[in-house]
Amino acid sequence: MAASKSKASSKKASKQPAVVASAPKRVVTATRAKKQATKVSMSKPSAVAEVGASAKPGASKAIKKVAKRAAPPTVKAAKVPPATNGGGLTVGDTVPAFEAIDQNGSVVSSASLSGAPYVIYFYPKDDTPGCTTEACGFRDETAVFAERGVKILGVSPDSQASHARFAQKYGLGFTLLADTEKKLVTAFGVWKLKQNYGREYWGVERSTFLVDAAGKIAKQWRGVKVAGHVPSVLEAVNQL
Repeated sequence: MAASKSKASSKKASKQPAVVASAPKRVVTATRAKKQATKVSMSKPSAVAEVGASAKPGASKAIKKVAKRAAPPTVKAAKVPPATNGGGLTVGDTVPAFEAIDQNGSVVSSASLSGAPYVIYFYPKDDTPGCTTEACGFRDETAVFAERGVKILGVSPDSQASHARFAQKYGLGFTLLADTEKKLVTAFGVWKLKQNYGREYWGVERSTFLVDAAGKIAKQWRGVKVAGHVPSVLEAVNQL
């Protein structure tokens, strides 16, 4: 009897389908993919892409975020200034033709200045410490320059109204030209890329030019240091 039951059980078991053990499939979840991408985020961008290729669609958002963080930062280019001649003017060159409005609204041109020497100096901004000191230095020696037949012209990108206030506040008895479109600073090559506390910006390089009666540059000073500058210009005037 027991033998017959054993045979029956054997037959029943043979009808059952065979179970084949197989290795579990590797499923990459969004969390897992993010961890894997983080590990390789410091390597080449292609490594992040490889992790993304093995992940399921649900993990794509996490991978994109990690890939974005791994990408190199975008560097913004400095703003390009108006057309410039690169500051090629030097002693002996003829001054570029120019025309501008002064603090009183009068037109001053290079043509109207021809036949007599003059000093034209460029400064960054009205009523700022260094520019005020420089302007007052020329103001205090205006009579001496006039005795030698030399006019003084100051130039900055400030407006006519700003120049008028500046001249009135400090009693400046010489001409200030409003170069709001930066034509003069560009023509004389003093519109430069500057740095201040690691920040780059375009601005006026403090500069002075002594122009002779023929309209040629007799002497130039670039990157001017205000202290002692006016006496140096007067010395050069005495040598004309």
